[in-house]
Amino acid sequence: MRRRIAKLLPSVGDYRNFRRSWKGDLVAGVTVGVVALPLALGFGVSSGLTPAEGLVTAIVAGFVAAVFGGSNVQVSGPTGAMAVILLPIVASHGSGTVATVAILAGLMVLLGGAIGLGRAVSVIPWPVIEGFTLGIAVIIGLQQIPLLAQSGGVGDAPHSSNAIVAAVESVMRADPVYLLWAAGAAAIVIASMLLVERINPMIPGSLIGIAIATVLAVLIPNPLAIIGAIPNSLPAPSIPEISPDGLAPLIGPAAAVAALAAVESLLSARVAATLADTGRYQPDRELVGQGLASIGSGLFGGMPATGAIARTAVNVRSGGRSRVSAIVHAVVLLLVVLLISKPIELVPLAALGGVLLLTAWRMVSRATVMSVMRSTKADALAFVLTAIVTVSFDLIIAVGIGVLVAGFFTVRNLAKQARAELETVPGPYVEGDEAIAVIRMDGPIIFASADRIHDMVVDDTSEPVVVILRMSKLELLDATGAHILSEIVRALERRGITVLIKGIQPRHEGLMRSVGVLRALRHHKHLFTDLDAAIEHARSHVRRARE
Repeated sequence: MRRRIAKLLPSVGDYRNFRRSWKGDLVAGVTVGVVALPLALGFGVSSGLTPAEGLVTAIVAGFVAAVFGGSNVQVSGPTGAMAVILLPIVASHGSGTVATVAILAGLMVLLGGAIGLGRAVSVIPWPVIEGFTLGIAVIIGLQQIPLLAQSGGVGDAPHSSNAIVAAVESVMRADPVYLLWAAGAAAIVIASMLLVERINPMIPGSLIGIAIATVLAVLIPNPLAIIGAIPNSLPAPSIPEISPDGLAPLIGPAAAVAALAAVESLLSARVAATLADTGRYQPDRELVGQGLASIGSGLFGGMPATGAIARTAVNVRSGGRSRVSAIVHAVVLLLVVLLISKPIELVPLAALGGVLLLTAWRMVSRATVMSVMRSTKADALAFVLTAIVTVSFDLIIAVGIGVLVAGFFTVRNLAKQARAELETVPGPYVEGDEAIAVIRMDGPIIFASADRIHDMVVDDTSEPVVVILRMSKLELLDATGAHILSEIVRALERRGITVLIKGIQPRHEGLMRSVGVLRALRHHKHLFTDLDAAIEHARSHVRRARE
């Protein structure tokens, strides 16, 4: 138990490579901090909150997750997926409940790490992950339409929690003049990002684009809504005030947030571990770190956080090799709050929309989409269905449906591999061998294939004197499959056919005994490990039957 707890906590060993990587860590930390600034502000707005709350989340959660998390290079903070799931929560329960949801979700994620649920993400198939990512990208893009269309500032959010409906509603009631100005500001940012990053990918084109749009907005009279007041310091930590009656309705939303935070963080950490030689990630510790990060963010009035794959990738590609780079990223954002909050207040909201529109577009790899669609029909269906449900209904439901669809087709394909094939008696012919049926059981005999195997053996078998069931090639067996085998033996014995079983694998023997397969045999000596011995015994039964 003590070793288990020690693995979930920070240690000096977390920084053993810092002496070799400190230069790259510092450069990467500053780079990621600069890249994260507009994303933190934008995702704060997209969540139905304020840019300041997004910034607080990036600072507090980014620092806590870097210290306590299980990845050496993971960068955490507000993300597009979290913004997608928070927006309907804000619409239903109010923005004042988000800090409470963050703390509740953080506690759930923390508990998940403590009891060892970190490996659970490995059960999510790749097509489902990609469909989920595509759906999130579409939602993030749709969420920017109300941001570009609203002229009243951050508080002028659409009433619908569905991104498609909200986008249509906001366009229908938008002022065409304002919409034109907002689209222009977003276009300036997008063009700047594309142009600057072509010149040098290390230069943060998003910040340059935002700076250009802000300067133009200050110099040219315009109707654009701006970010507005941002505190020049972090708020004091405090426990949100909420009554017991008000807490119960938040349990469900908090569970959904926790599920998303766990899945997204673990996926991001797993991908980050493949980008460079930064050491293995610890999934259970990652959940503990992310849980503490959301709790810390909630105490400072922020929102739930997750690992952010885009910022994590920037971190690794910029030279980050230890968790110090993620810590530096949080410090850089804190210095922004302390030193230059006033200029940030003048940034047009539409400029943040431009950053997020291009971010959403880049979340989806066209090559990956084509790879999934060209794989198998089942995987393509799981991909498309997950994406559609994500956009239309709910993120967590989408992942659940995607996993179920992928699992259904996997089990169905697995079941098709199960076979019961009639073989001839090996060796030279002996009179009476035509009364012996040798049936080789092959592949997986599980719940999905059990009835078919029963029909193949019982209904399609003629009337031999002896049936030998060869099971040495049986790959997989579950309780349903074992039960069907016992039914096969009993059905054949009732017809007067002697059943011999040959080659039960040790891994299947316990299940067969407990379910009753061996008890169904006429005699305990009808169990064999050698085929020649089984055939000789079968021939003796045939001779007795003909005497």
